[in-house]
Amino acid sequence: MASHFSGVLQLTDLDDFITPSQECVKPVKVEKKQGKSVAKIQIEDDGSYVQVNQDGGRKKLEKAKITLNDCLACSGCITSAESVLITQQSHEELFKVLHNNKANATEQKVVVVSVSPQSRASLAAHYNLSSSEAGRRLTSFLKGIVHLWEIIYSCNISRIKLQISKFLCSFVLRFHFLSVLYSGWICYAEKTHGEFILPYISTTRSPQQIMGSLVKGYFAEQQGLNPQQIYHVAVMPCFDKKLEASRPDFYLNKAETREVDCVITSGEVQKMLEKENVSLNELEPATLDTMFSSVCGNEFLRHAGSGSGGYLHHVFTYAAKHLFGEEVKELTYKTLRNKDFQEVTLEKDGVVLLCFASTYGFRNIQNLVQKLKRGKMPYHFVEVMACPSGCLNGGGQLKALPGQNQKELLLKVEELYKAECSLSPEDDTHVAELYQSWLHSVGEERAKELLHTQYHTVEKMTNGLTMKW
Repeated sequence: MASHFSGVLQLTDLDDFITPSQECVKPVKVEKKQGKSVAKIQIEDDGSYVQVNQDGGRKKLEKAKITLNDCLACSGCITSAESVLITQQSHEELFKVLHNNKANATEQKVVVVSVSPQSRASLAAHYNLSSSEAGRRLTSFLKGIVHLWEIIYSCNISRIKLQISKFLCSFVLRFHFLSVLYSGWICYAEKTHGEFILPYISTTRSPQQIMGSLVKGYFAEQQGLNPQQIYHVAVMPCFDKKLEASRPDFYLNKAETREVDCVITSGEVQKMLEKENVSLNELEPATLDTMFSSVCGNEFLRHAGSGSGGYLHHVFTYAAKHLFGEEVKELTYKTLRNKDFQEVTLEKDGVVLLCFASTYGFRNIQNLVQKLKRGKMPYHFVEVMACPSGCLNGGGQLKALPGQNQKELLLKVEELYKAECSLSPEDDTHVAELYQSWLHSVGEERAKELLHTQYHTVEKMTNGLTMKW
């Protein structure tokens, strides 16, 4: 299959982020004139594109503008704030909303913030705090500047229950199941492999977009608010989450609003702190809001498994118990090509009953896709993430300080993340209550719409021709 990526991307190791100095490049349309040879395009040392005509004449080409829907999430431009300004998805936009709230008392928005556990761990590592302590102090900071209704520390546990049920169905049908928390991998799959790969990907929404459903649906209803009256902010470890929030699938046509209005990264939260001239260490801890959050007292509870959601861990242990009557306490991972490609199996009497894998980074993802295409895919379930080392190493996480090693920082973030007590999805009362009070009340079809999504093969117009990606 021919690649639809630009030459810049093809020359780059897709296993890691493209250097921030490289700006996003979209194919440039060159007008052809009758009777003249096609001009050549030359790339200058500064990265600019120049059209060189047959007579030696040169013309500098303008850079094409790119929208969020065009983006391939290659991380070349969006891993650096200097490269591309996503105007509706930034902490500056949040400050505008807060300013408007103060200026227009009659048109105030109710601001709700969802914070991912990966972002909390990143901030904790930066300030030498525990993850729970960082969360309590972040609550204090956000409520101080936002004067908002609710701080939600979103957890993946609600999504895990959906993943389990989907996997059990796919296993019975012996259908490969790819789990993903919307990332550059989805953009890559939609725009390069289309109809071939999309049927294998779980349709369960990411935690961010499940929170979007909860906030603009359940929460709005509980508080007697119109979804338009709520401004929902998500704090995430990855810039790709901005792309996810802007997808048309997550726009509420009737209410004329997105489910998640603004996504800011962990690094942008740090910029907000700097703008307000405060440090998390200086703030008094606040009491945690418990709506949709998994907390015990004033401490956070986490899922078991990896820092990218724990889906492989929970689906594996659940399937082992309910399909084969095997209690699995600890998972033993086998490293394959590299540390970002691991597998875990369940064997009984010499027969492999379950074979799962975690695949992080584009190099490993490409190998996975090739296995699938050749019909040599040995896995029942694969946890797929575009970022090397997973979500804790997302492009939006705080960077190492001067003199600090990035690998050491990542290790510290992982340790803080795993230091919290774990909670099984089956034991989470918040999830059980939500299923009972919200999902059962809206009906099965509506619940499916609120908790699942769909993916699309992408059609692009190129010089008047429609190309299906």
